[in-house]
Amino acid sequence: MGLKAILGALAMASLMAAAIPAEAQQTQSRLFEVTKSKKLRVCQFPLYYSISFRNPKTGKIEGIDADLAEELAKELGATLEIVEASFGSFIADLQSNKCEIGMFGVGATLKRAQAVEFSHPYLVTNLYAVTRKDSKIKKWSDVDQKGVKAAVSLGSYMEPFMKGYLKNAELVSVAPPNTREAELVAQRVDVIITDFPTAIKVTDEFDWAVYLLPDEKLAITPYAYVVPQGDQIWLNYINLFVDTIKLDGRLMKYAKKHKLDPIVAP
Repeated sequence: MGLKAILGALAMASLMAAAIPAEAQQTQSRLFEVTKSKKLRVCQFPLYYSISFRNPKTGKIEGIDADLAEELAKELGATLEIVEASFGSFIADLQSNKCEIGMFGVGATLKRAQAVEFSHPYLVTNLYAVTRKDSKIKKWSDVDQKGVKAAVSLGSYMEPFMKGYLKNAELVSVAPPNTREAELVAQRVDVIITDFPTAIKVTDEFDWAVYLLPDEKLAITPYAYVVPQGDQIWLNYINLFVDTIKLDGRLMKYAKKHKLDPIVAP
């Protein structure tokens, strides 16, 4: 065999070898697995007001992402299966294949993006404080004072931000099944640091609660859906889903249903 023929054969072999991993990656995409099995496993945090909160009366998870998870399953022709997760566990849950996607208002941060992939954002929010009307905390500047206990959810994006922000107050990280709201009700903390969905829901449901805004917006954060790394086909599909529900009005419809329309992402 001549040199030209040998080089040609090597080139063809290289092309075939390069094509195999790409093909294998496509066939392993979660998109194909979900449409084949007709089952969509969605990780959700069942203690997140207005986003994915289990109604204690019905046992059903309610909120914008509860509704949109059903819409995604419908688009895929799949049965929806909810996998309970938390902000402290969802990365490990995705990496261990407990679910195909996380849909519960996950803040898209650069730190988290080192371990998972984020979709296009669908909500954007910043920090709020919620306290009792009879509390000594009357304005945002009262939060960072000695003797004040400020609660955040363990694993939330608010936790590392507030660790760096607070200079005098004590930060309390609350792990599930406990909640910031329960700690505030029991008066074990003076204030909870949260986002728009929880601030609106808590003050709507409890007449003793009031929310406070900082003088300037802090920790402005996009909320997005989260999927495991390395599956571009699945991520592309989820991005298209987000773009589609923005255009056809479903995102705004469910945002208004749960009073979240002021923070819908453009």
